[in-house]
Amino acid sequence: MRDNMPAPIDCQATRNAGVIVENKPKLLEQVRRTARLRHLSRKTENSYVAYIRRFILFHNKRHPNEMGVEEIRAFLTDMAVRERVAASTQNVAFSALLFLYRDVLGIAVGEIAGVVRAKRSKSLPAVFTPAEARAIINELNGTPRLIVGLLYGAGLRLNEALKLRVKDIDLGSMQLTVRAGKGDKDRVTLLPASLVESLSLHLEKVRILHREDLARGFGDVMLPGALDRKYPQASREWAWQYVFPSAKISPSWDDGKLRRHHATETPVQKAVRAAMKRAGVSKHGNCHTFRHSFATHLLEDQYDIRTVQELLGHKDVRTTQIYTHVVKKKNFVRSPLDHLQ
Repeated sequence: MRDNMPAPIDCQATRNAGVIVENKPKLLEQVRRTARLRHLSRKTENSYVAYIRRFILFHNKRHPNEMGVEEIRAFLTDMAVRERVAASTQNVAFSALLFLYRDVLGIAVGEIAGVVRAKRSKSLPAVFTPAEARAIINELNGTPRLIVGLLYGAGLRLNEALKLRVKDIDLGSMQLTVRAGKGDKDRVTLLPASLVESLSLHLEKVRILHREDLARGFGDVMLPGALDRKYPQASREWAWQYVFPSAKISPSWDDGKLRRHHATETPVQKAVRAAMKRAGVSKHGNCHTFRHSFATHLLEDQYDIRTVQELLGHKDVRTTQIYTHVVKKKNFVRSPLDHLQ
C-alpha cells in the first residue's frame, strides 16, 4: 500500500451464506495503524515497518506469532555480524521488534540476552569551517538557501526546519520554537538577524499561496495530536500553516484528505550536494553538517556549553561535549613543526 494513501478499514465484512465474516488486516497494516494510534512520526512508522518486514523475510516468512526471543536474537546478531550495521541501526531494529510484539501483537517478550552488539562509532562529526559554510550557502538560492540558513544559523535539524509553522517564528523576540523535536521535545532557539528580511519576504509569498488555497476550497494542514477535533477550524488558520509548504496539494497519509503538507527533505539535500560541489568543498558533509557546524562555532566563540546544549535540544550535556573535541583539536593544539617556522 502506498504511504500517502488512506489506510483501509480495520475489518471488511463479507456475507457468506448469511454469516458476516471479518477479515483482519494484514500484519504490516496493523503495525501502521498501531503506530498512528501511538502518534509515532511518519518516519518512525516507515522505519519500523521496514525492519519488521526484514525480520519476517529473514526467517523465511514465518509469522511473528510463531517466533520469539531466539528468532529476535538471531536477526539482531546477523545485522551486527554479517551486515556490520551501525549500533544506531541495530537499536532501531530492536525497538521495531519490541513495538511489534508488545504493542501490536500484545505478546510479552522476555529478556533478549546474548545479542552480538554492533560497534558504536567513535568518529567525530564532520564540521564545515565558517568560510566553507559561507561558500556553500552562497551557492544556494531561494527556499533551499533560506532553509540551510536556519540549519546553520539556528542549529535546526532538516526535518525540524521543514516542519516549522508560522506561529513558531517570533520576529519580535528573534526566536524560533521547535515543536516535538527529537524525543518529542519542544525547545526555543535563536533566529538569525541576517535571515529576518528574507524570511519575511518568504512568508508573504506563502501567505498569498494560502489565500489562493482557501479560495479553491483547500487551505487545510495536518494538526498535531487531536487538535483538529478540539479546534475544527484551526487547520485553515494562517498561524498553523507550514513555513515551507509543499509545491502541490496531495492526499494525507492517514485519512486521504487533500492538504498542502510541508516540503520534503530530498530537494534540499540535493541542492546542498550540488552547492558543495560548486563551492569546491570536498568534505563528507550534508545538511546535518550545518547543525554540527553551528554547535562547534558557538563553542569556538566561547559560548557556554550548557547554552549550546539548550539550543540544540540535547537531553544530556555529554552529547554536546563531542563538539568540544573538535574545538580542542582545532584551536588549542599547535604542531611542533609550526614552532620551527
